[in-house]
Amino acid sequence: METLRHNCGVAMIRLLKPEDHYRQKYGTPRYGLDKLYLLMEKQHNRGQEGAGLAYVDMNAPVGAEYMFRERAEGADAITEIFKRLGTSCGGQLLMGHLRYSTTGHSGLTYVHPFLRRNNWRAKNLCLCGNFNMTNIDEVLEFLAGQGQSPRLLGDAYITIELMGHRLDREVERLYEEARAKGLAGLDITRYIEDNVSIANVLRTTMVHYDGGYVMCGLTGSGEMFAVRDPWGIRPAFYCRNEELVAVASERAVLQTSFNLDYSDVSELLPGQALIVHKNGDISLEQILPAAALSACSFERIYFSRGSDADIYQERKRLGWQLAKPVLEAIGNDVDNTVFSYIPNTAEVAYYGLLEGLRSPHCEVRAEKVVWKDIKLRTFITDNAERNDLAAHVYDISYGSVRRQQDNLVIIDDSIVRGTTLRESIFKILDRLHPKKIVMVSSAPQIRYPDYYGIDMSHLEELCAFRAAVELLRERGMQQLIEDVYRACKEQPLAENHVQKIYKPFSVEEINDKIVEMLRPEGMETPVQLVFQSIEGLHEACPHHPGDWYFTGEYPTPGGVRLCNEAFVNYVEYEKD
Repeated sequence: METLRHNCGVAMIRLLKPEDHYRQKYGTPRYGLDKLYLLMEKQHNRGQEGAGLAYVDMNAPVGAEYMFRERAEGADAITEIFKRLGTSCGGQLLMGHLRYSTTGHSGLTYVHPFLRRNNWRAKNLCLCGNFNMTNIDEVLEFLAGQGQSPRLLGDAYITIELMGHRLDREVERLYEEARAKGLAGLDITRYIEDNVSIANVLRTTMVHYDGGYVMCGLTGSGEMFAVRDPWGIRPAFYCRNEELVAVASERAVLQTSFNLDYSDVSELLPGQALIVHKNGDISLEQILPAAALSACSFERIYFSRGSDADIYQERKRLGWQLAKPVLEAIGNDVDNTVFSYIPNTAEVAYYGLLEGLRSPHCEVRAEKVVWKDIKLRTFITDNAERNDLAAHVYDISYGSVRRQQDNLVIIDDSIVRGTTLRESIFKILDRLHPKKIVMVSSAPQIRYPDYYGIDMSHLEELCAFRAAVELLRERGMQQLIEDVYRACKEQPLAENHVQKIYKPFSVEEINDKIVEMLRPEGMETPVQLVFQSIEGLHEACPHHPGDWYFTGEYPTPGGVRLCNEAFVNYVEYEKD
């Protein structure tokens, strides 16, 4: 219901056959570009702020451009960048990116891919990724200590400077090695390009980072790579055959784009890199030791496409497991209850909930109660006008609920800020005059910010956090807020001190306070919230245990530090 922005989507292709092969077999010299376009469009859900692509033509002669890049902003960016290419064939190495910013930086300058130029082909580097680094200040300090002075402070820009520096050192190492072998002139260049070790570059670069990432890159001499963080926080999948190697953020995207079976697509493992060398050789290298697996559970609940075979079943399971608490919330009165969902991303969980409710003696009434109607126009700046428009973003199916007789159960994939519930959903559902509204979330209460690529970085934006703080104040427990503030400030790396804010209260107490805070003035219908349990989440998504949004158990020190800093910022802002 409340759109969360996610950073980001990646797509890569390395063609392994000569151009004539694709022209003869597929009838087009643009086979690689066409497939890259498909991979990017199929992942449009992952980023609509901007898009970019890059490709390398290893056959370009000296004096001609061999490394190309196009970028654009806006929801139509994919179409725009491919239009600019015209009849271009696209080379042998291709890379695309879909962007959602979670760093506050906007504008074309921050749209991936990033490009670092040099007259030596092997020193040219193009980089994009799905990542958010939690220790970028430390990396900047490291670069500055080496004498570098990056012109931008975004984590992508800092990363290309650090990795470009390591690539320079790798080329220089090979240059000295070639000279020691008695090589000269172009023979040195060929030796360097034939022997560049991208694994060395990655090992000496990624060791500096704390965060969740899938980093993808191309070099001007024909190297391609994708590397995943050692905790497996951000997802990456790849496929390979005699014609190509391809990488994407989602398995189903590769299956659809290349007509593959589930088993034809592999997942890049934590800390692992897929490297395709200039000569087409493919290798998997362990760049960093794998840490405790913390694959993002929100990918399964919300972000990734539900067409993935595993995700589809996991989302159904998330809904199925909510059947029992939902029945308790309606007093087992299924005959006088209407079940529905919002938004579309909650549809699969809705089907699972219906399966969990149905029995040989139980007929469930399923209706399409809520419709997405209009998009709020951001040029309206007056608060009163904006609030009025927000209340009409959704509409309802009149007559779908019997007035004062039916309960109404609505399942959502997650409840984050609660703004849309307060400003729109509760108001329009109240017009149906149900006996009771049960708002269900297929995710647990979101209590903590994310620092690995999802746009929920401020504690005060989370309705569960606001509810817990309000309960502390109501019950005269303000000293706990002060104690946590002091601990966060004095020991930001010791532990996640913010967890103590929630400890005095049960899930139900926080639920009740959320309802009280989000309930619009004048609303008559009783409301109850039902959230997924942490145990239910792990049972439904057993291979994606990353749950820091719900538990505060961040997989990296950087996440812990930033959460504690967020609480300090919250308290100090409140004091001001």
